[in-house]
Amino acid sequence: MDDDLKRYYKFRSMLLILAIWVMMIISIYQYSWSLFAFALSRELKWDLATVGLAFTVFAYTATFIQPFSGYIADSFGPRKVSILAAILVGLGFFLSSLATSPNQFYLSYGLGSVGVGILYGLSTASAIKWFPDKRGLATGLVVFGFGAGTALFNWIIQRSLDDYGFRLTFQYLGLLMLLALVPAALFYKYPPSQWKVPSPAPGKKVIQPSLEFRPQEMLKTYQWYLIYFCFAFTVSIVLLFAAQMKMVAKEYHLPQTYFNWLLVIFPLGNGLSRIVSGTVSDKLGREKTMMIFFGLLGLSIMALLKFGDHPMAFVIIVFIAALLGGSPFALYPATIGDYYGSQYSTVNYGITYTAKAWAGLISGWLSGYFMVHSGSYKIPLIMAAIASILAALFSNPRWMKSPQRKK
Repeated sequence: MDDDLKRYYKFRSMLLILAIWVMMIISIYQYSWSLFAFALSRELKWDLATVGLAFTVFAYTATFIQPFSGYIADSFGPRKVSILAAILVGLGFFLSSLATSPNQFYLSYGLGSVGVGILYGLSTASAIKWFPDKRGLATGLVVFGFGAGTALFNWIIQRSLDDYGFRLTFQYLGLLMLLALVPAALFYKYPPSQWKVPSPAPGKKVIQPSLEFRPQEMLKTYQWYLIYFCFAFTVSIVLLFAAQMKMVAKEYHLPQTYFNWLLVIFPLGNGLSRIVSGTVSDKLGREKTMMIFFGLLGLSIMALLKFGDHPMAFVIIVFIAALLGGSPFALYPATIGDYYGSQYSTVNYGITYTAKAWAGLISGWLSGYFMVHSGSYKIPLIMAAIASILAALFSNPRWMKSPQRKK
């Protein structure tokens, strides 16, 4: 191994660790939201609908910024974009602490959400581009940070909110985010165009497509539409529990002690799912891994509907759903890199990631609509289970396979 290759190997390992750290920090915007919502409602006397709209602003802003930031990063490099995003993330919390009206809060939290979306996309793309030999594992590790990061921070944030209120807590979070994210963003860098990873073992194939698909070319392949549909519906399950778990638990009369367990083990399961599925997919193949994980995910929701009245069964089944439900966040960025190449992977995955916005609509508004009109979450759970099983069927390698086009 020559000196340049050794240097690149060391750099990509360091960058992977930094990307995980960045994802853990920015995950506070999403996975600590229930703590913020309660504090805002309590201190500012805003109703839950008013507070909840801020999370909708976050979901759509952080999602739809990614195609644009991805295009800029793929064209001009990620460093300046990531530094700007890091500043926005910290600034978003600091300005939110000063808000006196809902609109001011939406604007401030939305500004930080722009930074979250950019850093999420760049961190994921770094794994796709730097690790063609271990793409599933690398993307799994990076998105693990986003899925499980708040398990480390939530208890500290909860105590700060109780002791100091949301304004001081938000100011501290904003300043700490600036100190943690800006130095890490300085190291964001994509590999040179000639970057190739030697096969680590004889006979082991490293997926490095000879054809690089631009976004408009990707959108002409039927595989992308399969990916987009499956992404939206499988992700809606883990988002449903993230947004509505307290209400679902209430419907099933889950005791508070059991619910407290879920606050810790759900994000851990959600994070571990991404590492496990990514690692398995490197060995078994993305498509077969999707079939297994999505099929079992749908069956686990069916099991919840049947046995969820038993508290321990509810906790175990929801944890299993978390262990399966985080998998799309690792499998699909790796698949986009496999199918469409790494050169435009930031913008290509950014476009694909907009499926999460539809998942948020399903898990948030649509689930709430059925709850209001039927008095139960069973209908959205049944729909989610069926959609996940359909996604497993659509992931069959006969249909979900690398696209081909003429050079």
